[in-house]
Order: sequence, then C-alpha cells, then structure tokens
Amino acid sequence: MIKIVTIEREYGSGGGEIAQQLAQRLGWTLWDQLLTEEIARLAECPKAVVERREERKDPLYYRLFKSFLRGSYEGSLNAHKLNLVDSESILKITKRVVLRAAETGNCVMVGRGSQQFLRDRKDTLRVFLYAPREDKVRRLLGRGKSESDANELVDNVDRERGDYISKYFGVEWPNRPLYQTMINTTIGDAAVVQTIINFMKTCDEGPGC
Repeated sequence: MIKIVTIEREYGSGGGEIAQQLAQRLGWTLWDQLLTEEIARLAECPKAVVERREERKDPLYYRLFKSFLRGSYEGSLNAHKLNLVDSESILKITKRVVLRAAETGNCVMVGRGSQQFLRDRKDTLRVFLYAPREDKVRRLLGRGKSESDANELVDNVDRERGDYISKYFGVEWPNRPLYQTMINTTIGDAAVVQTIINFMKTCDEGPGC
C-alpha cells in the first residue's frame, strides 16, 4: 500500500502547490517547508541558511574556503568554532529526516532528494512534475516575479538541482527510470492531484508500483 508520495518537480511547474493540495486531500503530513524547518533545527542554524544551500552544490568560493580550513593548521584549530552549514552536511541531515518521516508514513515529500533516499521502498510513489517553459514563466509571473527574474529562475534553479543530484547521487536529473509517473502540470493543479490519487489507487489494487 502506498504510504508515501515524493514530488520532484521542475522549478515553476507548481510542485509545491500541488503537493500541498495532495496532502490536504489525503489528510497526510506535508514535508516541504516543514522539512526545511526540521533540517534547520537539527543543524542549529537559521532556516534561511538551509534554504540557500539545499538542492544545490556549494558555490566555488565556499568550497575553496572549506579546503583552506581543512588544509590550514591554524584553520583546523578554529574550524570547530565556525558553524559551517554546507551542502554535504545538509544532505546528511536531510536523509535522516526523510527516512524518519518515511517510517511514520502517510506523508507527501517535496524534492530535497527524497525520491533518491526512498527509491527502494515499495510503499512509495515517486512522481515527477514538469511543464513547458512558457507555462513555468507564466506561473512565476503570477507569483509576482518580474519577467527577467522568472526567466532567470527557470533557467538556473533546475540546472542547480541537476548538478546537485548528479554530484551526490551519481545520476542524471530527472532520473526517469526512478519515477512511476511523470505528469505535465498544464492539465491543471486539481487534475494533477486527482491523477496522482488515481495512480495510488491503481498501485494499491494491483500488484504494486
């Protein structure tokens, strides 16, 4: 029986909104902002710091800074005094939180590599949401983004997510064989939610997904 749904998404395709609606329909826990908040709590850092680091590799200057600390005797003595929250540490904490939430079940998880961490679970439906570029830009404009910002975000955020998945999981993004279903969100948020629910029922009634 499906007890977990992971929602991976192209930026601007409406993944967050659709995951929220799905969780409400099912009466399940939504692990989206809640996931970020729990990572921040465990990392003992502000939520904004985690938001800047999750689902992306550390920038070059940050990697160089870490290398300096590791290679410098003086730096190594003082490194413990710095609360360095990098992509690798966030990844480790994210895995802990995702696996713990999965054991509880009845949850919808948005991105953060959850589809990778739970790839071998039979009770997990892994969904990928996408949309044409113009639809993603239009959705972002509706959220109040400027046209230039919307175009830049559509170009860059998915590239960063792809780099992140490639670096830490060694697969391309999206890793198509991983997902049981991939849905074009231009059919409308409500239709996407209903399609996912129908797919869950099919998995539960058949031999599984």
